[in-house]
Amino acid sequence: MKIMTVYAHPADTITNCGGTLALHHDNGDEIVAVILTHGGRIHPNVYAEEWRKANPDDARTHATLSEIAANKERELRAAAAIIGIDQVITLNHDDTMATVHEDVVEEVARLIAEHRPDVLIADYPMNPVVTAASHTIATMTAIAAIERAGSFLKNLDGTEEVNVKQVFLGGMPTFAPDALSLHGTRNDLHIDITDVVDRKLAAMDQFVSQGYDGLFARKLLESHNGEFGRCAGVNFAEAFVRYRNETHRLLPVTEHAQRVDPLTRHISYSEINVRERFPVQVPSADSKPSADPQR
Repeated sequence: MKIMTVYAHPADTITNCGGTLALHHDNGDEIVAVILTHGGRIHPNVYAEEWRKANPDDARTHATLSEIAANKERELRAAAAIIGIDQVITLNHDDTMATVHEDVVEEVARLIAEHRPDVLIADYPMNPVVTAASHTIATMTAIAAIERAGSFLKNLDGTEEVNVKQVFLGGMPTFAPDALSLHGTRNDLHIDITDVVDRKLAAMDQFVSQGYDGLFARKLLESHNGEFGRCAGVNFAEAFVRYRNETHRLLPVTEHAQRVDPLTRHISYSEINVRERFPVQVPSADSKPSADPQR
C-alpha cells in the first residue's frame, strides 16, 4: 500500500500521524509526505526567545526567512528518517496562506497523479470560515486535489485518473467513544501506536526550533495520544475520521474489540509512564548552545 500525507507545516505530519506512519513503514508500506508551506513563521520559538536574552546570538536574531525555513526542513527530514517516511516533498509556499489557491490544488493533484497513493492522510478541517487556519486550508486543498486527480484524462492532462481509495482526517479534538455522545461527530477510527511511541517522541525531539522537543513532546503523548488511547482502550492512540464510507461483506468487529476486557481496560491502558520510560535529555552544564537551532 502507498500512503500520502498532505499537511500545512513541517511538523504536522509527525505530531498528527507519526505513530501510524511508523507502523505502516514497519508493515512494508510506502509513505510520501507532502508539506505545503515552508513553516518559517510557525512556532519560531528559538528565534523569538533569542531576542529576549541580554546577549542574544546574532546568528539567530538575524536569521533570514530562507535560513529559518531551511532549518525547519532539516528538522523535518531528520524526523522523517526516524519514522520511516520514504519521501518528503516540500512545496515551500508561504505559510501566511489564507485561502485555497488553484495553482496549489493543481500542484498537489499532479503529485497525486505521479505517486498514485491508495490512502491520503490530512488534518480534520476545523472551521472553513476561519480562513487563517492554514491546517484547514491545507486539507481543503488536498480534497480538491483528490477530486481533480480523479478526473484527469490522459488525452487532456497527459496522465490517467487516480483513485484514492480512502482519506483519513486526523486531529479532530473530540474524545467521545460512541456515536451518540456528540450526535455523530467523532473520530471513528483509532490506531494503537503504543509500540512506536519511542519513535514518535524521538521524531518530535528533532523540532528544536519550535520547542516541540523535550517536555512538549512528552506532554502531547500523555495528554493527546493518551486520551485517544483511553477511548481506544490502549495506552496511546492516534485518532482519525474516515472521509468516505466503507463497504464490508459482513458487519465488522475488530480483533481489538474481540479480545479487550471492558472490566479492566481502564487499568491496562494506563500502564506506561512516558516521562519515566522516555526521560528528557537535560544538557550538561558544560555544553554550549549552538548558533544553529538544529542539534
